[in-house]
Amino acid sequence: MLLVQKFGGSSVATMDHIERVAAKVQSVCQRGDAVVVVVSAMGDSTDALVSMAKMANPDLPGREMDALLATGEIQTTALLAMTLCRLGLMARSFTGRDAGITTDRHHRRAHILSVDPIRLRQALDQGIIPVVAGFQGVDDQGNVTTLGRGGSDLTAIALAGALKADRCEIFSDVAGVFTADPRVVPDAVPIDHLSYDEMVELASQGAQVLQTRAVEYARENRVVIHARSTFHDAEGTRIVDKNLDNPSVTAVAMAKNIAKIGLVGVPDAPGVAAHLFSRLSARSIDVDLVIQSLSHEKLNDIAFTVSTEDLLQAERIAREALVELKGQGLVVDQMVAKIAAVGSGMLGRPGVAARFFQALAEADVNIQMIGTSEIKISCIVSRQDAERALGALHQAFGLAAVHSDE
Repeated sequence: MLLVQKFGGSSVATMDHIERVAAKVQSVCQRGDAVVVVVSAMGDSTDALVSMAKMANPDLPGREMDALLATGEIQTTALLAMTLCRLGLMARSFTGRDAGITTDRHHRRAHILSVDPIRLRQALDQGIIPVVAGFQGVDDQGNVTTLGRGGSDLTAIALAGALKADRCEIFSDVAGVFTADPRVVPDAVPIDHLSYDEMVELASQGAQVLQTRAVEYARENRVVIHARSTFHDAEGTRIVDKNLDNPSVTAVAMAKNIAKIGLVGVPDAPGVAAHLFSRLSARSIDVDLVIQSLSHEKLNDIAFTVSTEDLLQAERIAREALVELKGQGLVVDQMVAKIAAVGSGMLGRPGVAARFFQALAEADVNIQMIGTSEIKISCIVSRQDAERALGALHQAFGLAAVHSDE
């Protein structure tokens, strides 16, 4: 059996943690399986690098930021490979370039174009454990690129797909995916299995166990994912092709790293929305919820949400568009959060939306924006109401009891 195992920053935060990871890898080898290991930077070292970069140049040039940030993962690969060698195993560190990961040229948030893991296969054939730096690749000009927050998940899943691994195990400091964030909702319980579609929605709505793009890649390439804890042997959560036995709602999620931008009094005319959102897209800024008010005196208001990471750039683009469109004003609100309920069982079950909105009403939570899909209901609320809203939804859908009975 061939496994790809990814260990996040909290799993390799100290040398003691790296020793624990090495012992886990050793146990895989002792039972006769082959393994490729993907690692993140140690603990909060990426944040420390960003802080130093801001002192060097507040504009944070993309190419140089990627060159800098990639060093965090490279450090971890060397330390883990050394530890494995001390335990009597053959191990070798690899950068994203060494692993054959080619990306586009979008610095800080590159997309993987291809994976050619020939050097990893050669190492495996020689009985060597490849230890790969996550979060990074190289573009067609030879520049180092990074894959965005949580990008080591994408590295691991892309390598698992290219190597045709039996499964990809994602290790972190939590025991899989829970019905809600257990730090906010004390009675949240782990979920045994989720569909790819459910996991994509949960990741995009704020569940931080897996990167959204990584799960999308796994869905497209049918990579089996197993989300587990580094620190104990709980079964964790398996991400599978379909999930036919779920209740109407599987889990609820919350995201606080978002902001709302509103353009007030723009013309009610064809092409206005395209004018704005094409510019945001050109800068690789992901827009989540969008709402347009009813036309009044041939004017509209348009509001949308972005991640706080993209806020400064998105606000600048919105202000430029407002001037060009001769709009009346711009409103920016960072004190918001997104709440969502996700479940493949929503399909064909009326009443889910009513229960969702009733729960928030009873919790005295005001809704600012609403978004839906076939398996998701989400809304924007005041950040001060977010945790109360999450708990109310978790209770309204009886999630602790449902998953405890499975």
